[in-house]
Amino acid sequence: MFKSINQTGKRPIILTIALSAMMAALVAVATYMIQIPVPQTGGYINVGDAIVFTSALLFGPVIGGFAGGVGSAISDLLSPYAYFAPITLIVKGLEGTLAGLISNGKNWRRDIIAVGIGGAVMISGYFLAEAFVMGYGIEAALVETPGNLFQIIFGGLVGIPLSTAVRRFMPTLPR
Repeated sequence: MFKSINQTGKRPIILTIALSAMMAALVAVATYMIQIPVPQTGGYINVGDAIVFTSALLFGPVIGGFAGGVGSAISDLLSPYAYFAPITLIVKGLEGTLAGLISNGKNWRRDIIAVGIGGAVMISGYFLAEAFVMGYGIEAALVETPGNLFQIIFGGLVGIPLSTAVRRFMPTLPR
């Protein structure tokens, strides 16, 4: 179906733009819906990583990185956590990009590795930013680490099965 639009074997740019915008909006909504504050860092725990991982595992690093970074940062900007938006843009963007690079879009075992590595980057990125860039210190940043770990576990438990199920019905698209 999509090959007839673009014979180069690459996803048409308009489809990439549309999927990126749609997935970023879904990430923003999922991240905004449930926010559990962490007073020590001024951050919050959320369930948006489920959609970040779904985006990356289904559509690859470009859409996964855009949806993760932009969608999560939009949620920060719409909430009382706007000062986290620049860090979120980078950290969640890297999370989605790496997960999309590692996943081949076909194998749930690779998806597990992708979630693990993307999640490790998210956890370490926020830890470093909170401890050193934002100046909260190591102890305060450590308080948020279990919540970030929860986000990754929840994100993987939802994102991997959801991606696997959607792949069965989705036309094969170039990543």
